[in-house]
Amino acid sequence: MTLLPSAPGTPAVVPAGQGVGPLLRAWRERRRVSQLELALRAGSSARHISFVETGRSRPSEEMVLKLAEHLDVPVRERNALLLAAGYAPRYPETPLDDPALDAVREGVERLIQGYEPYPALVVDATYNVLAANRGVTMLLEGLPESLLALPPNAMRLTLHPRGLAPRIRNFPEWRGHLLAQMERQIALHRSAALRELYEEVTAYPAPAAAPGAEPAEPVPYFALPMQIEHQGRILSFVSSISTFNTPMDVTVAELAIETLLPADPATVKYLHSLLP
Repeated sequence: MTLLPSAPGTPAVVPAGQGVGPLLRAWRERRRVSQLELALRAGSSARHISFVETGRSRPSEEMVLKLAEHLDVPVRERNALLLAAGYAPRYPETPLDDPALDAVREGVERLIQGYEPYPALVVDATYNVLAANRGVTMLLEGLPESLLALPPNAMRLTLHPRGLAPRIRNFPEWRGHLLAQMERQIALHRSAALRELYEEVTAYPAPAAAPGAEPAEPVPYFALPMQIEHQGRILSFVSSISTFNTPMDVTVAELAIETLLPADPATVKYLHSLLP
């Protein structure tokens, strides 16, 4: 599947009348780091950090970026910190279909195709599916067009009662895993769009069990598997998520590549028989 253009992200917004100090303090408290610890990490002093947070001192652009790095502030929010301090944003947000990202698109497409027959997909910061390989297409067979409409959303596809949810044999456990993952990302990114998606999917009713369906037998896996039915067989997958290291662009920073790796030999054999 060709990589789709990414949806416009939430722009960096600085609350009216709020300088960089309160924003930095909020990130520091979110990370549970003391002023002294942050100062030691950044090669500064607790006094200077205190002055920055209270607005008594205006940090340099270099200091804003250094503090943001040590607080693990997402790239999009680093732009917001720079704006609040009176500096220009440092990190561009290049549309995914821009020629400047040709190498990224081609590399990602080759990567997910290379995982076949195992499912692999690319999502953005709000889980919109930007690309998927044949393994994912196989799992989505028979879903309603309303859920597959562009851009499909991985969380809706998985948790909606008309989506994959009725096929997932250990749905309560897998749902809990996905919601906990979203909660961690909301805490990290402070994304209103992600919060809205979270509230939507948590409100979905539990799907009715398929007639005659029995819970999958408990198996000692090395990670929580997703156990999903496909054409009368139970397939088991463990999920792995990859992101770009040290990204310098907001779009690239928010891309994630998820692969579903077979958790047992039977799943390996079945996938290779379907997608040679």
